Order: sequence, then C-alpha cells, then structure tokens
Amino acid sequence: MVNKIVGWLVLVPLCGLLIAFALANRQLVAVNLNPFGVPAQAGASGYGVPLFVILYVVLLVGVLLGGVASWFAQGHHRRRERHWRREATQLSQELETLRRRTGTSAVSAANEVDDLLELR
Repeated sequence: MVNKIVGWLVLVPLCGLLIAFALANRQLVAVNLNPFGVPAQAGASGYGVPLFVILYVVLLVGVLLGGVASWFAQGHHRRRERHWRREATQLSQELETLRRRTGTSAVSAANEVDDLLELR
C-alpha cells in the first residue's frame, strides 16, 4: 500500500513535468544524423520534428540500453539461480525416491521437520 502511494506521489508530478516540458518545446527542429554533413539551412525545404519528440526518443533509447546492459550484467546470477534450482529439484526427487523405498510417507517426514523446528 505504501509503495503504491509513494509511486503515485512520484509518478504524477513526473508526468506533469513531462507534459509541461512537451508543451514548452513544440518548435520544429531539423534532424541531421550525419555529423560531418552541412548543417540544414533555415530556409531549406524538408520536414521538421518537434524538439520534445527527439528528446523523448533519446530518453527511451537510453532506458532500453540501460535495461539491456543490466540484463547482461545479471546473467551470471540468473545462471547460478538456474543451477541451484535444478539441484534442489534433483535432490527433492532423490528424497522422494528414498522415502518410497523405505516406506516413509512425506506427510510424516514433514511432521517430523515441523516438530524439530517447533512450527506447530
């Protein structure tokens, strides 16, 4: 509940600032992706793009690149988690096999563990 309230307290003003920024930067600008090319002249024909669109696209690309970089940086942790999960599954299956061989039921074993840990 607190996370939702804090989220709203942060997101609503941030959205308001982004809308105000978009309204303040509606002028059209020429986009040139060639850094060595001749700059566009003021009277040249062509299409302009609002400045806020350019800035929002750059912001979106930055967020996406940051997410991809984080995803690759955390790959080692995800791989280790998969390894431990597979090992836990394998050990659980081995425990069930041993319980079947000895005739011990899983319910009684769970009760023994609960008694040892004083959960009941």
